[in-house]
Amino acid sequence: MSTTTGTHPESWWAEFEQNCERFDAASVTEALGDAILPGIPSLLLRREGEIATEKVLRHLNRPDSAERAEIAATAAERLTGTVERINERSGSEGTQAAYALCRLLRGNWARAAAEAEPLVGSRPLVRAFIAALHLEPFGAELAARLLNAGHTPATAVRSSLILGRYSWWPSWLQEIVTERVLAGTLDHDTITALQECAFAELSPTQARMARRLIKGEPQLVETTASRLESLGEHPTARKLRGGDVRTVAFAARLIPV
Repeated sequence: MSTTTGTHPESWWAEFEQNCERFDAASVTEALGDAILPGIPSLLLRREGEIATEKVLRHLNRPDSAERAEIAATAAERLTGTVERINERSGSEGTQAAYALCRLLRGNWARAAAEAEPLVGSRPLVRAFIAALHLEPFGAELAARLLNAGHTPATAVRSSLILGRYSWWPSWLQEIVTERVLAGTLDHDTITALQECAFAELSPTQARMARRLIKGEPQLVETTASRLESLGEHPTARKLRGGDVRTVAFAARLIPV
């Protein structure tokens, strides 16, 4: 999966949760924990972190259990106390990942990611946040590509939630949607028009032609428009020359299956 480069502030990471309809706390905690724990150099402290993470995950997977909630809170508090004592005694060297884990187990995923990113890189962290959104496969891939192109998590999440519902579209249409989102040229009218292409049940050859017409290849557009005029479809030909995507499915059907 492609991902972003460089480091990001806590506010950047917070946009994932802030812009989604549901955010899987257990999923992101487990995935971020898997990324952070190996960065704790002390084996004893790492083991304590693993135990605390397991207890917090049991609670997150059964959030209605008051007993598990109490055990999780105690484990997170105990780990934080241990890290602080080590930090006071030996300094901050070697405790950065452990502090990030403490943030994580207290439910501050954004701050945990911001503190862990210089240690583990952005790739596993971005992957964890995208997985916690429970997007459709197309939506998850789109989110990764938007982030890789430099868009904010807010834009990536909102676009992916809207377009993820079109996972059933053929791959050539998904690629067109992705290209237009990345270019910032996708609007509601275009989505509606592309949906007509998705329902058109075009053959592979017709689909290739439709893709080229949507891209606006001048020679093909003119040839197809002339063919429409020869069939008496003058209004449709004018729309095709004007870049109306709604005419593409109709025009693509003109070639044999």
